[in-house]
Formats: sequence, structure tokens, C-alpha cells
Amino acid sequence: MANILRAWESRVQDARRKGMVSLAMLSVLSACVAAERAPSRTPAPAAKKALPVQKLATPAVPARPAIVRAPLGLDNLLNDQWRIFPGRTGVAIMRIDGGEWITGKRVDELFPQQSVSKTWVALTILDLVDQGKVRLDQKIRITRDDLAVFHQPIRDRVIANGEIEVTVLSLLEQAIISSDNTANDSLLRTAGGPQAVQNFLLRKKLGAIRFGPGERLMQSGIAGLEWRQEYAIGRRFYAARGAVPLATRKAALDRYLADPVDGASPEAIVRALARLAKGELLSPASTRLILGIMSRTSSGPNRLRAGVPAGWRFVHKTGTGQILPPVSTGYNDIGIMTAPDGTRYAVAVMMGSTTAPIPQRMSFMQFVSRTIATYHGQ
Repeated sequence: MANILRAWESRVQDARRKGMVSLAMLSVLSACVAAERAPSRTPAPAAKKALPVQKLATPAVPARPAIVRAPLGLDNLLNDQWRIFPGRTGVAIMRIDGGEWITGKRVDELFPQQSVSKTWVALTILDLVDQGKVRLDQKIRITRDDLAVFHQPIRDRVIANGEIEVTVLSLLEQAIISSDNTANDSLLRTAGGPQAVQNFLLRKKLGAIRFGPGERLMQSGIAGLEWRQEYAIGRRFYAARGAVPLATRKAALDRYLADPVDGASPEAIVRALARLAKGELLSPASTRLILGIMSRTSSGPNRLRAGVPAGWRFVHKTGTGQILPPVSTGYNDIGIMTAPDGTRYAVAVMMGSTTAPIPQRMSFMQFVSRTIATYHGQ
């Protein structure tokens, strides 16, 4: 063995001189194995050098927006008055500027809209104007076959002339300002019917807002009737409704109130109004136009508007449903209040059904708008 080692050292030195150390080592190791006749063993694997551990960067946690809450006093007052008001009422208030918040009662339940839904017809038409598919000066032909039911000041002109032509802009003003049902149904027909309005609501992602089949079909269905065009003349609708058995009429009204075909939640309404105010639904020109028209609404002067203080601006749309004594339905008002400093609030008061007399209903609405102003800035 000593001779082998000396030979190995000699070969290593020669290999180093000749640059052949690997070959020399292999030869000597072979000789060692042969001389010792050692049992074959699998050499232990060389220890692998550990790779450095890479520390993953901790993702930055986005700062949560500060939660802005409605003034506690406003919530308390609203709750106190809402709790003692008779019937089923929904209220939603949303501050649009300076840190959004929403408060209210029954904010996510569906309430009958009645003529509040004219708002969505107007927005659908103006969206078509923005797309170049409808013109504001476009003439719409209206005949006796197009007359609707209930409030429709345009009817007298149609009956007197047989038919008339009215611009889209004029129909918008009559539908919103005076809540004319025939004007609204004419716009609805021009827009492409109820499905066109529903498509607008879906496309704009306005949430829990339904649109019904139009005034004639909806109002006759609520009364337990099937629509006949003759009901549009004079007081024939009232006479036909009066002939419906009370049980039939009540059952039809109850079905409507339980699942209103034109139902909307107060929260969805104020969020839609907020988006309208911020210019997110229509072009700037169409936004200014519809808000200007809504500022001239003549219906419901003693509802929300009567509680808005001097120096504030207010735009709105009302709705009023049918009455089956002692219950009144769909007594509504929605709008946008603007404070002198420019802060805007969207508000919706939806009285689905109530036995309160009209003065009490108006008083409650005035309380809501007055309380918003009282707590503004707090």
C-alpha cells in the first residue's frame, strides 16, 4: 500500500506538470480499488449548496377610503318620523359631493314608481339623441289611438284636431314638467317600447329599477281591467274601474303592491340620480337639458320642494298611483337638492301604500328635504 501511495504522489506531480491531473487521479484510484479489493460502495452525494431564499415583497395594502356616515342627528330624526308614519314607505338620502354617504329606511326594497318612471323614459330618449338616432326637433305624430289614461293635458289638442305633430323636445317637457301620460307614452314608442328603456337601465347598470309596460296597460292591470282604447276618452276609465267588483280590484292592487311591475328601490333611485348629476349617464348637453327640465317640474309643489330652503336649488319628478279607499298608493317624489356651496344630495321618498291624508304625506316629504338642509355640512 505504501508503494501505491508513493506511486500516486509521483503521478500527481507529473500530472500537474503536464496539466493532466484528472487522468492521473482516475488511474491511481483504479489501482487502489484493485489492490485493496474493497467492496463497491456508492459514494455519498456531494452536499448541494443551498440557494439563497428570496423574500417576496409584501404587497402594499391599498388604503381604504374613509367611511363617511350620515349625521347621527339626521338618522335619528328620520327614524323617529318614519316609524310613526302610517303605511309602507321607503326613503333614501345620498350625499353626492364631499364624501358620499347613503342613509334611509327600506332602501333596498321595491316600491311602485308610477310617474317617477318617466325619468327613465326621458333618459333613454336623450341617450338616443346622444347616439344620433333621435333628434330633439324630430316630429312625433299623435292620434286618438295614442291617447293614454289619467293626467294627459295634450289630449284636448289631439281630440280637437284629430291628430297633431309634436317635437321630441316638447314631449320631454310635457312628460316631465306636467307629467303628461300621453306625452310619455309617445316618447316611449319613439324610443322602441318598454324593452328599450329596460335595456338602457341594464346597460347603464342602474340596479334595482324596473320599467313597466306603459301607462295604459299598467294602470288598467292595477285596476283589474284589460285596456280598451275607448277608456282614454273623458272619464270612461273611471266608469269602467267603478264597475269592477271590489274584491277583484283589491286583489289586482294587492298583487301590484306585492311585486310592482314598475318597482324600484330608493337606493337604486338616488344612486341613479347621483350618476346623472355627475354626468355619467348622458352627454354634458343632454345632462344640462334634463336637469333644466326637471327644475321646472310643476307637479307636487308641496312635496319635497316645499321643504327645500331658500338659496338651495331643486330638480325633481313626482309620481302618484291609484287610490282604493282608505289606501293611497305610489305617492312619490325624487330629486336632487343643491346647497348654496354646491354640495348635492339625491333624495327619494316612496310611499308604496299609506292611509295618511294628503297633507300628512306632504308634511313628511317636507320634513325629509328640510332635515337634509338642516344637517348639511355636519
